[in-house]
Amino acid sequence: MNHRIGLFDAILIKENHIAAAGGLTAAFNAALKVESLVSFIQVEVETLRQLEEALDAGVKMVLLDNMSLEDIRASVKLAKGRCSLEISGGVTFENLRTYAETGVDRISVGALIKDVKAVDFSMRFQDKPVEQ
Repeated sequence: MNHRIGLFDAILIKENHIAAAGGLTAAFNAALKVESLVSFIQVEVETLRQLEEALDAGVKMVLLDNMSLEDIRASVKLAKGRCSLEISGGVTFENLRTYAETGVDRISVGALIKDVKAVDFSMRFQDKPVEQ
């Protein structure tokens, strides 16, 4: 189930936003100024240190980006339920259960949209009608 419809209804603070704002806390504080206009604010982190900073800043939704299983498990322990944790990156249908068993709240599976193969449903006109 999607937790958002498009880029307009929530804020996802990614690494470029963090760099441009001068840090995770600064980027999150800037987003808080428009919090009433969106469903939620989520911050992407790539390290345990960034997760610590996000928790200290009061972030309630964190996206763990391309973390190892070991770091994901450590993140769950570190967060202790203080925020919602989502994982993204490297998740396939084959390893989904392993990631789910880490204790995170949400899992993004890019294979749902990245690995889709088109099916050709084209219909061709024939020169002659088909005989019955």
